[in-house]
Amino acid sequence: GLTGEAGDHAVRADATVTFAALKPGLLFQPGRALAGAVEVADIGLDCTTARAHLMVAADVARQWPVRAADAHKWRSAVWVVGGSAGMTGAPCLAARGAQRAGAGYVRLSVPGVAAPDHAPIEAVGMPLPSTGWAIAVREGLARCSAAVIGPGLGPDADTAAVREVVANSPVPVVVDGDGLGALGQGWTAGAAPVVLTPHDGEFARLTGAPPGPDRIASVRALALSTGTVVLLKGPTTVVAAPSGEVRLSISGDARLATAGTGDVLSGIIGALLAQGLEPIDAASIGAWVHGAAAATAPDHAVVAGDLPGLLAGLYPGAWSRHRPADINAVRVSGMVPR
Repeated sequence: GLTGEAGDHAVRADATVTFAALKPGLLFQPGRALAGAVEVADIGLDCTTARAHLMVAADVARQWPVRAADAHKWRSAVWVVGGSAGMTGAPCLAARGAQRAGAGYVRLSVPGVAAPDHAPIEAVGMPLPSTGWAIAVREGLARCSAAVIGPGLGPDADTAAVREVVANSPVPVVVDGDGLGALGQGWTAGAAPVVLTPHDGEFARLTGAPPGPDRIASVRALALSTGTVVLLKGPTTVVAAPSGEVRLSISGDARLATAGTGDVLSGIIGALLAQGLEPIDAASIGAWVHGAAAATAPDHAVVAGDLPGLLAGLYPGAWSRHRPADINAVRVSGMVPR
């Protein structure tokens, strides 16, 4: 019930009735697959103190940013810094994700590469040296509203530059991919909000060990120790803030298990931060929309480059009709107090 773990001979239910609120084990695999259709029965218990919640379409539709009538491109500008020689696809995917999620302007830089291959024609290139680029980025961010650092930087990334930019950025920062490896263990955020978006392997590089069976507890601990919002990718995405607030997203599925989809997600979150959302809102809404976009794609042959275009076909009215196929009987979003 707490982690979703199950023995070899666990019951595979047609339906599960749970009292008062969802339990975490109904949302994490393999428990999620074993539970069948889930129904929450109200038995009069007070769940208002719950600090972990499941994201649903109504949450996203209510909080999705609307561009103001007097908006201009610089109000939601995002700078993507990532990539390296032979690895320019990742930052380009992040840039496309940011554009389709509402960024008014996207600046794209690949340290040591003058012109990234496959860059969106709307993105503005900004050359950076392969090392020692921290001051230029930090100063240039004064005109932007958010940054995405790390996709495709490679194992030889300028660790000092990554740490300096993230610690001293004047705007919110999303750190993904090789940027997480550059931060490493023992790092804490500076004044600007930071969103970390690791998968299990990157989580281990940040903490020294992979997440434990209780993924909620693991992500909460990292968020608290670093002072950041942490988004742990997986079949059930976990987002935690330093306050202990947790949100889960199950909108995606195995169609996202392909190279580059996480880069698109980092761009989406960067765009939402640039439009003024709080870090936990940007991360949890970004995760839900990312999964919902994939859920509109064919069952096979989906690649990361398809996702930005699928994002363009989503809008609040469509989100309100979106239902993940394996949990369409869930009626409430609250979870048990943890």
